Order: sequence, then structure tokens, then C-alpha cells
Amino acid sequence: MFFPISGVRLDPTSLILIGFVIGVLGGFFGVGGSFLTAPALFALGMPMNFVVGTDLAHIVGKSIVAAKTHRVLGNIDLKLAAIMVIGTIAGAETGVQAIESLKKHANVDLVVGIVSIVVFSGISIFCAWESWITLRTRRRENIAGDASEKTKQDSIAVDAFAKKVQQIKFPPIIALPHSGIRAISFWAILFVSFVGGIFSGFLGGGAGYIRMPSMVYLLGIPTHIAVGTDLFEIIISASYGTLRHAMNGNVDILVALIMQTGAAFGARLGASLTQFFTGPRIRLAFAPLPLLGAMVMAQRLLTGHHT
Repeated sequence: MFFPISGVRLDPTSLILIGFVIGVLGGFFGVGGSFLTAPALFALGMPMNFVVGTDLAHIVGKSIVAAKTHRVLGNIDLKLAAIMVIGTIAGAETGVQAIESLKKHANVDLVVGIVSIVVFSGISIFCAWESWITLRTRRRENIAGDASEKTKQDSIAVDAFAKKVQQIKFPPIIALPHSGIRAISFWAILFVSFVGGIFSGFLGGGAGYIRMPSMVYLLGIPTHIAVGTDLFEIIISASYGTLRHAMNGNVDILVALIMQTGAAFGARLGASLTQFFTGPRIRLAFAPLPLLGAMVMAQRLLTGHHT
């Protein structure tokens, strides 16, 4: 099927399947799924600037479905999400402007591809190491793995980062009772969301692959709440990113709508599954996914299809 906006021929069945798979993963891990969607669309032959904008557009609808389910499960900290939206939108604008600059002065496919590989690989390796250490420690301490006690059991092996961040007393200092945090600097939350926003605008997607681990490891948010809150926040940030990229002609709305037909079903399924897994197991399962995205992106760049 020919899509005149982006000027490429794509198989609608493949787009629906990609949407469904990314929907399941997004609902379960609290991410937009661009670490897989972007390489998949790129591999199908879509130019990278359209990949970034179109990916954002399809993420909006999917995240609404997943966030609704997480809200029912009590996994969304609305106060945290409201603060993060501010930083994410500012960061997303920075990322969008970086893409526009690259379109004029550099090989956008090459630069975005290399950055994607480095970021995805780093996240993957760290999450795998940390979650494995945490699970091994818990087994040694004979802590039961009852998913109904998931909040108590959401321990992490490297909580020193989060403790230091929470000790930063730069005002205003706020409390996040839903996340179990008594005091944390407003600016710490804003910084984490700003960095996530930059990746959202630059690499596409909601940047949950950066923000979800950052909320857990840097802010000390319980994994299940980080998953749900990130999805809720993605609705707003991805909508803004979609609008900005659409203004620059980087969105193929027809491709996004076809992907959304599969993503809506997958997102509901993925969000429902989180109640059966503890935090460390969710993080361990998440670890290979960014690495898979990095491998697909590397393969695509090495073939030299886009030069």
C-alpha cells in the first residue's frame, strides 16, 4: 500500500502487527515503545524524520488505553505526572529543534541511528544488571514473591542514587504520598523529565525507555507506579511532540492510524498483565527490549539503505 505523505509503500498487516506488539509492551513497561517502533518503521523503508513524527502520533492513542487500565489498578501518581509534563514538553521542543537542524546540516538518519544505538544499549545493560542483582539478593534473603505485595517488594540494588536525589534540598520541596516519597526537590523531577523530553523529540516516542528507569533509579518511584505514571504523562508529551512534528511535515497520519488499530488492543492487555509481576521482574523483562531496538537500528545502518 502506498502512503503519499511519507512517499513509501508499506504492508498494512505489518503495521497492525507492529502496533499490537508495541501496545502490549508499552502497556506492560510504561513506555511508548519507540525503541522498537522506530527501528521497525526504519527497517520497512520509512525516512527517519517521518519515523520520529509518525511514531509519536500512534503512541498517543495507545497510551490513553493503557493509562486508563493503570488508573484502575492504582498505578498512576497524578501529582508526579503533572510536574513531569512541564519538563518533558520543554525537552521535547529541544529535541524537535535538534532534528530540524540535522535535516539541514547533517545526515539525520546516521546521527539519530547512532545516538539510538548508544542510548538503547546502555539502558539495556544497566537494567539487566540491576534487576538480576536485586532478584538474586531477594532470593538469598528468602523474600516471598507474592505479586499481591508488589509495593513492599519493589526493592532495587542501586537505591543509593535515589536516596541522594531525595536528599537534595533545593526548594521547592514537595511530597509524593502516592509514590511513598515524603520529600523531594521539584527541580529533580523537572530535570529527569526534561532529559526524557529531549530524547522524545529527538528519537521519537514518549521516551519511556529513559523516563521509566529514571523514575525508578533516580527518583525512587516504585516500578508499578513509574509504569502507570509514565504512560499517563506520555499522553500529553507525545501529543505535543506529534503537533510540533506535524507542523514540520514529519507525520504520516495514515500510517499512525493503521498502527493504532493493533496498538489499542495490545495496550489494554499489557497494562492488565502488570498486576501479576513484581517490580524487579518487570525491569528484568524490560532489559532486552532496548537492546533489540539497538540491534535492528545497527543492522539497518550497516546495510546502507539510507545514505
